[in-house]
Amino acid sequence: MRPHLRQLTTIAGARILGLGTRQPEQIVTNADIATRGVDTSDEWIRARVGIEQRRVARADESVVDMAVDAGSKALADAGLAPCDIDAVLVATCTMPSPIPNAAGQAADRIGVRAAPAFDINAACAGFCYGLGAASDMIRAGSARHVLVIGAEKLSDWVDPMDRSTCIIFADGAGAAVVGAVDHGERPGIGPIAAGSAGDLVDTIVIADRHSSIRQEGQEVYRWAITKIAPVALRALELAGLAPEDIDVLVPHQANLRIVEAIARRIRDAGGRKDMVVADDIVHSGNTSSASIPLALDHMRAEGRVRSGDLALLVGFGAGLSYASQAVVLP
Repeated sequence: MRPHLRQLTTIAGARILGLGTRQPEQIVTNADIATRGVDTSDEWIRARVGIEQRRVARADESVVDMAVDAGSKALADAGLAPCDIDAVLVATCTMPSPIPNAAGQAADRIGVRAAPAFDINAACAGFCYGLGAASDMIRAGSARHVLVIGAEKLSDWVDPMDRSTCIIFADGAGAAVVGAVDHGERPGIGPIAAGSAGDLVDTIVIADRHSSIRQEGQEVYRWAITKIAPVALRALELAGLAPEDIDVLVPHQANLRIVEAIARRIRDAGGRKDMVVADDIVHSGNTSSASIPLALDHMRAEGRVRSGDLALLVGFGAGLSYASQAVVLP
């Protein structure tokens, strides 16, 4: 008889244990962008994307620097030490080079030794993909605690005179510690609803290492306001939830008009009028994979959300990639 491969014990579910964020100190207002000669104005930017200001990192502040700070804060928030972490995942699409990855460097600097560490490039959907991967690792028994970080330095890849991108993109990092639920406790991270639209891959691109990010803004806008809400509703269906169960909606902070359109679709499907909707885009800009954890942590600090609230996360962006899941807030 051939021997059977042993499988690790499965865990009932996972939950978010802590959050942490990092934003650069430098604030760039809409007026600052207009002053440097870009054909725009504060009124024009607010009307089209809803952004008032964004944060931009110093030249000597890297993706990894921001990831380390956000990840360390998330560990402290969860009450864990680096030795408690079994894996580190970094969602990013803005590393200056593909090798070495951000996760290995961040893990070492945080103090997580000899743990699996890898990057996820699903652009603005990256944090949701990372959260889903972490939850699956824990449920499969291959990890007890996973640190998931979304970190981006988009300013390295933006043409400062390209009005279609320089008014939108910004820098920052957000992190979450994901851990196994205790015995008898309900799962705090629902199944992921995810996919891609590869036929639209050319709508957001960086052509090569010498190029800046380019996007077909109107095409992406039309895609997002029609295709993303159904993904979020599918995530609720997979989790056995209804729209009226959701306390907090946290779409990727791509554009305030897109965020508001997704919120309307969720409310039209039965979502509550008092559902809190993340609007971190106004003061943080579009930070790609960092935007969802940044928004969560900022809303928590402002008292707009509470521990135990049920949140619906949905990320979408270049690829075109998208992902959504329901989570219980720590």
